[in-house]
Amino acid sequence: MFLTAALLLATTGSISAAPALVPQPASVKYGNCSIPSAKAFLGLQAAFGRNEPDALELLRNRWSALGALQDLRASRLRPLPRFPHGDGASTKNDAEGKYHLIVTARSLQIAAPGGESVFDALMTLAQLPERRNGRWVLPCVDIIDAPAMRWRIVSDDVSRGPFPTMAYAKARIRTLASLKINGWSPYMEQVVVDPRAPYVASPNGWTPAQLHELASYARRFYVTLIPEQQTFAHMHETLKWETFAPLAELPHGYLLAESDPRTYEYLAPLIRSIAAATAPIPFFHLGADEPVDLGRGRTPRTAQAFATHITRVAGFLPRGVRPMIWDDAIQQDPTILSLIPHDTVVVAFHYGAEATYRRYLDPIATAGFSSMIAPGAANWNEIYPDLTAAYGNVARFAADGRAVRGTLGMFMTVWHDDGESLYEATWPALAYAAASAWQKQPVDGVGWHRRFAAAFFGTTDDRYADALDRLRAMRDLLRPPQTRGRTPDQAMETPTHAPPSDPPDYLFWHDPFAPELTDRFTDASLSALRTSAEAVLTELWNARPPLHPQAVAVMRLAALRYDQLGRRLQIGREARAYYDDAVAGAAEKNSTRVYRSLGVAKYLCWELRDALTSIAPRYAAAWRYESTEPGLRRVLVRYAAAEADAQRCADRIDTVMREDYLRHGTIPSWDAMRGRP
Repeated sequence: MFLTAALLLATTGSISAAPALVPQPASVKYGNCSIPSAKAFLGLQAAFGRNEPDALELLRNRWSALGALQDLRASRLRPLPRFPHGDGASTKNDAEGKYHLIVTARSLQIAAPGGESVFDALMTLAQLPERRNGRWVLPCVDIIDAPAMRWRIVSDDVSRGPFPTMAYAKARIRTLASLKINGWSPYMEQVVVDPRAPYVASPNGWTPAQLHELASYARRFYVTLIPEQQTFAHMHETLKWETFAPLAELPHGYLLAESDPRTYEYLAPLIRSIAAATAPIPFFHLGADEPVDLGRGRTPRTAQAFATHITRVAGFLPRGVRPMIWDDAIQQDPTILSLIPHDTVVVAFHYGAEATYRRYLDPIATAGFSSMIAPGAANWNEIYPDLTAAYGNVARFAADGRAVRGTLGMFMTVWHDDGESLYEATWPALAYAAASAWQKQPVDGVGWHRRFAAAFFGTTDDRYADALDRLRAMRDLLRPPQTRGRTPDQAMETPTHAPPSDPPDYLFWHDPFAPELTDRFTDASLSALRTSAEAVLTELWNARPPLHPQAVAVMRLAALRYDQLGRRLQIGREARAYYDDAVAGAAEKNSTRVYRSLGVAKYLCWELRDALTSIAPRYAAAWRYESTEPGLRRVLVRYAAAEADAQRCADRIDTVMREDYLRHGTIPSWDAMRGRP
């Protein structure tokens, strides 16, 4: 049964511009009228306050931050009639997610079959307010909408560095829900606190009770917590402990031994406790990606060995819960498909620049299996996510997934391989994925950052979109020249012979004086990188948008790190050039030129040190906003080590000046001073 709410409102001034909506609804028709947002909220509160309090709270928080409820107390509005509301249980119509939202000069109507589709309608409504003639209003619209993909899931790596606080995990769920994401899948290796060996999860971890708390909280926003527990490879953090070392395929390795019955004595209670804590769930992700050590130890590398493992572990799941696995082992040996349970969902994860992903998806569909597409946020090993790569990956995968029978949805991935990437930097890519999974038509890349900024930051101020454009362009400047500045479609057609693009984190932390880096970039490209970074710093220095200001703080931090990356590479050349100039003039005793060149080289090393000491506390503050303390210490040691290297370089140059040149009239070579052979 469709639920309808209507309220009588007075007409205000007309609206001319269409609001930015993310995702973009399937059908939107705009009228030439509007209604006051504060009055609309009172009607919504009367209609949905009891049955959808969490959706209404999200809407209220957004409108309050925008200032759209400032005249709420002065408003006068007849309450909406009360009506029975469904319990959110899935029906065929609700699974399709269709809703109809109408705003006219005198009424607001939402027609939807059940809880999740009502929630989605309210999330669309939340993005509608506009500032017009000094007041916040809703434009008159007629929206008919439904998701292209039933499941729109985000997979979050909480195992390799950044581990969210409970408060931030809940904030993350709320933000994902506001983008119509309906699944959240924490990727877990050693995360669950197992009472049989609680030390394995230290210093971070969730107890089953905390997992239950998060799962229950997520359901309030129609988000299903889908557990993603590794059960095969990627288990070193468990197998490094001597108690569990006997279960490893190789000594203290990464793969559990399928041939050892004790493996399943360990996994059975772990899987059952996680499933019980998060129930009810439609899926349970068993991991099983990258089993590269299979066959290198005591277990033969066969399709049957892999399939036997999946079948046994899937048997630990409650009835009706479908197992999920990554697809890489299947891509290497498709015969696995004939040996695993037929209700297994195969999650195809591929992040490379490819013209199509059909060659991965079609064999899965042909074998009669359901699949999910898993593009990535391209945030790993990055100062800021590689937006060109992420958008291209998502756009192509979504198009291919929509065309393949048996695709259940999108399983967008966020990874923290480097242990230091910040989650607040991933929202542009996650919003792009949310829109791509919801919309039947591709996301229009032209002006995407302006639509995103308006929807996510709650402002049409061009600074935020411009900054995102610049951050994307900065990453492109670090690519080989023939692959720069490509559109998402072009990014999928990168020539395979192109030289590798070094991850920015590698460039940032690498020795700036290393010969393999000093000639990798031109002076012009480093200057362009820094000029763009400093433009972002200028634009965003004091910027604080109405919504998600911390994401802007992370954009500023990224620009600062990009600027310092370029400066480090410049100093790698400049300090060497000044030092070599001193070497060339060493024959001149007490030469002002020599002292000056050595002094400048030393000061440049101090500059490296000082920049890092300035960035480190900013990074720490950004980390603490979202993650627990232990992982931060592992990152800050890199700052401390790089600061010490810079100070050591300055001290060595000072020694050359006072001991070698002042007393003996000699200057060792640059490599000798640096202690290189």
